[in-house]
Amino acid sequence: MITKRKTFLQINDDDNLLVALQNLKKGTEIIHNGNRIILQDDIDAKHKFTTEAIPMNGEAIMYGVLVGIAKQAIPKGGLVHTFNLHHASQEFKGKIKDYHWSPPNVDKWKQLTFNGFHRADGQVGTQNFWLVIPLVFCENRNIELLKNAFINGLGFQKNDPFTEQVVILKNQIQNGEKLKLPEFDKSKKTTLVHKSDLFKNIDGIKFLTHESGCGENKEESDNLCSLLAGYCLNPNVGGITILSLGCQNSQISLFQQKLNEKDPNFSKPLYIFEQQQDEGSGVEQMLSEVIHKTFEGLIEINKCQRSPAPLSKLRVGVKCGGSDGFSGISANPAIGHTADLIVSLGGTVMIAEFPELCGVEQELQNRSINSQVADDFGLMMREYAKRAAAVGAGFDMNPSPGNIKDGLITDAIKSAGAAKKAGSSPIVDSLGYGKYVTKSGLNLVCTPGNDVLATTGMAGAGATIQLFTTGLGTPTGNPICPMVKLSTNTRLAEKLPEIIDIDCGPIISGDKSVEEIGEEVLNYIIKLASGEINTKAMDLGQDDFMFWRRGVKL
Repeated sequence: MITKRKTFLQINDDDNLLVALQNLKKGTEIIHNGNRIILQDDIDAKHKFTTEAIPMNGEAIMYGVLVGIAKQAIPKGGLVHTFNLHHASQEFKGKIKDYHWSPPNVDKWKQLTFNGFHRADGQVGTQNFWLVIPLVFCENRNIELLKNAFINGLGFQKNDPFTEQVVILKNQIQNGEKLKLPEFDKSKKTTLVHKSDLFKNIDGIKFLTHESGCGENKEESDNLCSLLAGYCLNPNVGGITILSLGCQNSQISLFQQKLNEKDPNFSKPLYIFEQQQDEGSGVEQMLSEVIHKTFEGLIEINKCQRSPAPLSKLRVGVKCGGSDGFSGISANPAIGHTADLIVSLGGTVMIAEFPELCGVEQELQNRSINSQVADDFGLMMREYAKRAAAVGAGFDMNPSPGNIKDGLITDAIKSAGAAKKAGSSPIVDSLGYGKYVTKSGLNLVCTPGNDVLATTGMAGAGATIQLFTTGLGTPTGNPICPMVKLSTNTRLAEKLPEIIDIDCGPIISGDKSVEEIGEEVLNYIIKLASGEINTKAMDLGQDDFMFWRRGVKL
């Protein structure tokens, strides 16, 4: 545990960089393990300074791994930043050593269950959604029409204080008055109404739109249909309505092929409509039929009820976004401990965003259960890096301006902290984008670091809950997968309470340990999976969906 007297932290014994836990002034004397360090610069909280002089081209070590090379000589006690350090990472060579893991004690949770939705294929959902999706962007307008009809007709709409503000200003203009809004009433916050009185066992109807499905290469259509098939297979989805135009690349037959590959015995209610094959009756008639059939499906899945399931049925994705210099020492290790608890209970965890695993590849390969899993991961990392280089980019460009401002100055520093989300359990599988998780334990899922692309990918891989840490404040949610937001620092939790579910700041202040917060997160997950609570993103209706488009548009 970090004590309250701590003003800095060394994460690994081999590190020659220390993290400031609060603002430190130039000239401050630091005594660390008998080493007297005089700060040569002002060091802002979350930023790093050296334990020893680093010569030009010398290595900077953090989290026990190489995180950068000095552009110039950095004095002992000097600030480390983009002007004097550039990204560098360790080479990786496949699985080169055995890995031994000591699972945490999970006796207190072994007999616990969560109340989930049991599907015919043995999966258990934490939600019961009806999903409406287009196979091509040409159907987005029809999706929006259906969304308005169902959301308003069934009472799933948001409470909306902002329309009221527009009406107030409109009336002031009409009356010749000066424009002035009353002070915002926080009790009138925008909140999604989750339940319909008519369908008490349905958690909502979710509508996806996207910009793909045609005018692109075959790989894109294959990946899109595979991702959408994963959404249909996800146990949080009880039934599906699909709209197709007809002439697009992402044909109904291709989607059905991808769904059959994932589950040949798929048995959920699934209704598919194709606009160009509608015998000339018009889109209005087709949409009327869509509404009618979807209502029949809603009646069917409303028969599903929550019932106890072992915690081994949990599938949890872990993600970080809007990260800061505290991410790798508070929230990420905390959910890493949660991940270890879930794996120890027989559950499934998945970590994505491969650009943010750059620099820790060797560690992850050594943690793989066999050479095949390690090699699959290494191959995907190299192919990803090659694609990035082909367009003049690279993993070194991953840190955003916000990341850098708050202490994540190289991709390797960011990645080493990001990897802490995965805990320490063995890696059982390495999955390409659009693939579906089939093995319990820790899985690697290839996605970009982009928040929505990564969370979309993990939901498509079967995640039923996702843990999302943030140091700067990121509102990301997902249509079918509840997103738990964890702040790395208490200031953020107090500044943006409308998006933060759990504050991990007490780890920084020394009031709680990583393990204590990690256990609290697991207990929160059990309540969430049972439908007892909703996340802030769910209440806001933050339904973000984004397909990873990699090919050339044609």
